[in-house]
Amino acid sequence: CKYIKVIIVCLDYVLDIFEEENPEFWRSQAKKTLQSALDRKLNTNVAKNILFFLGDGMGITTYTAARILKGQLQNQSGEETVMTMDTFPNVGLAKTYSVDFQISDSAATATAYLCGVKTNLNVIGLSGAARNGICKTQKGNEVTSILKWAKDAGKSVGIVTSTRVQHATPATTYAHSASRKWYSDADMPASAKVDGCTDISSQLIRNTDIDVIIGGGRKYMTPQGTKDPEYPRDYASRGKRKDGRNLINEWQKLKIGKVAHYVWNKTDFDAVDPENTDYLMALFEPGDLRFEVERDPRMDPSITETTEKAIRILQKNPKGFFLLVEGGRIDQAHHKGRAYMALHETVALDNAIAKGLELTKEAETLTVVMADHSHPLTFNGFPFRGQSILGKSPLWATDMMPYTTLMYGNGPGHKIINGKRPDLRNVTTKGKDYLQLAAVPLQSTTHSGEDVAVLARGPMAHLFQGVQEQSYIAHAMAYAACVGADLRHCQGPVLHSTTIDSNNPASASSALLSSVLSALLALKVLI
Repeated sequence: CKYIKVIIVCLDYVLDIFEEENPEFWRSQAKKTLQSALDRKLNTNVAKNILFFLGDGMGITTYTAARILKGQLQNQSGEETVMTMDTFPNVGLAKTYSVDFQISDSAATATAYLCGVKTNLNVIGLSGAARNGICKTQKGNEVTSILKWAKDAGKSVGIVTSTRVQHATPATTYAHSASRKWYSDADMPASAKVDGCTDISSQLIRNTDIDVIIGGGRKYMTPQGTKDPEYPRDYASRGKRKDGRNLINEWQKLKIGKVAHYVWNKTDFDAVDPENTDYLMALFEPGDLRFEVERDPRMDPSITETTEKAIRILQKNPKGFFLLVEGGRIDQAHHKGRAYMALHETVALDNAIAKGLELTKEAETLTVVMADHSHPLTFNGFPFRGQSILGKSPLWATDMMPYTTLMYGNGPGHKIINGKRPDLRNVTTKGKDYLQLAAVPLQSTTHSGEDVAVLARGPMAHLFQGVQEQSYIAHAMAYAACVGADLRHCQGPVLHSTTIDSNNPASASSALLSSVLSALLALKVLI
């Protein structure tokens, strides 16, 4: 059976090649795509829900390479694969620079696309007037996020991440901190405490009433020395807090009178009934979650499973929800120079996006996918069609040795010894532990500064187009959902949304009815 499957796959590949040699194949494909674009109608509904997927470090090269990997994992050549992200009809670009740096980090970028304000490197939830690590610059410079705007509007809100829930991206939804590294009070300098600043974990349970919190970060929530329930013998996994507070217990006490569950393993997580749950805090690791390819499915759910649980809990609210889902370990894999891990994390995020679309209705849910920044990953070398994205170029370099299709501009993969790079002829480059070659030696790969893609579908998705400042994203999402300061979308008729076909009486009647209903809605608001 194994050999028969291989033969069938090979025959399919050969047939595809023959089909692609026929010009009509491409003409027909383009015609269908064109017609789909022509038939597309603007969805100008008010977004009841906002489903926001953030691929941390998911630059365009990562996106493209992950598409190929996803197809190759399904025994396809890969290049023609259609990711879930690829089906989003509206695409734009966002500029990622921060107030003080040409190339930004996850804290400054998160403040831009979540709070609608650009800021400085390493700063979360504060304007550009705040300074990295200086507590005194916090006061008066706090900015709130779209998660809070949604909560204030009566929606349910949640965060799902594959990192610790105190990490830069999720933390920006609820915290204000001059340093993204102040995970617990133990991470803060004495001067910051004297000046009145508080750690990110304590702000998690205090600042905004978040309905669903899923990720890692147990050790920042418990007193110093507290044994971790999963790794009791691992000292690095034990509690970090010097103030003696158990924030998990405090969170549970704050939810008295509500159905609130705290879980730390998959068994208890699976037992949580979304229909009878008001609040959920699920912390599956002391720090960040494991990489997808190293995850123990008996202990930790996948990002698809956590996304599904979060949506099922939040969608019970008749006013809708806001949910941030972060594929945070894409970035961390890149920092380690491990493209294999980064691409698998991206595929996992794409699977979660598919689940999100499955569980929601496009007519009422604005779904946005984007990256916060990129990494110096290159895709090069003229590899043949269908060649492994993690493999080597068929063209050798001038030193008469092969090189990999994927490389980094800098990072731990720098391996020049005595003026020569390593000979890869007998090296397997497709394993999870392989470090792609890097041009410049660094312990950790840096970020890169090119624009990142923004993809959208659902109500007002057409707002996400062109080249925009990253800070625009929060305002566009808020406008679509009628949360935050700009409520024009829900306070009057949206006349521009109606398209009348003069040759179609039914269309004209429908358009007239739509306009009348919009006018009545506006009158109701005014009354």
